Amino acid sequence: MSGTKRPADPPALSDKRYKKELYELQVELVKLQRDIIARDRKLLVILEGRDAAGKDGVVKRIVQHLSPRETRVVALGTPSDRERSEWYFQRFTAHLPAARELVIFNRSWYNRAGVERVMGFCDDEQYERFMVSVPQYEDMLVGSGTVLLKYYLDISKPEQKKRLADRRTDPLKQWKISPIDNVAVKHWTGYSRARDAMLLRTHTSVAPWNVVRADDKRLARIHLIRDLLARVDYRGQPAEKPAPDSRVVIPFEPALLQADILAP
Repeated sequence: MSGTKRPADPPALSDKRYKKELYELQVELVKLQRDIIARDRKLLVILEGRDAAGKDGVVKRIVQHLSPRETRVVALGTPSDRERSEWYFQRFTAHLPAARELVIFNRSWYNRAGVERVMGFCDDEQYERFMVSVPQYEDMLVGSGTVLLKYYLDISKPEQKKRLADRRTDPLKQWKISPIDNVAVKHWTGYSRARDAMLLRTHTSVAPWNVVRADDKRLARIHLIRDLLARVDYRGQPAEKPAPDSRVVIPFEPALLQADILAP
């Protein structure tokens, strides 16, 4: 990536334009799902990011009009004692898509590279084994016919503070509050370092990462869905798919870690 300057923010979307663009994209998602079902395909979307990065909102807009029979959202909780004794990937493997399914992991096995690493829920040996194993695991998934898309939603520290504060005061967001929220900002630098290591070591040609600048929730949703649709061919797609804004969705490359792109 040339240069080190952070890209300018694109203009915010008006309510009218946002609703129009979202509707058009959701129509295309329905077409995509029909193609997945008709051709026995398997699509797996991984969403990662800090607490309050907007993953739930993205998931809601993707699945809103899809068939619940062939669509699954996976958001696993804290592992049980039995699960802790298993092969680390075992509990995630059980939720992978079968033919005709679209599965979204709202957080995934990358918990080990993020919250577990920062909060000390895994030791150095477990972390290192995970980082070495991920490319192999994902290579097997793709080799078995799974289409795998990975997105990291990146927000700034002020925006995270604002959103976490909103959770505490909005009665409709109480379910989102967790003990980890209280230390998310405190461990900001630790999470930044963990993010950088994760992106650098688990980005491969087979399973690449895409970074989504997510301070503006509407822009993040619209352009992430655009990117998803652009990366998967399906019958009935427009002759020219609307491209994601390159200021919002950025294919990861190591140079991003030196550039002023990711939240420090």
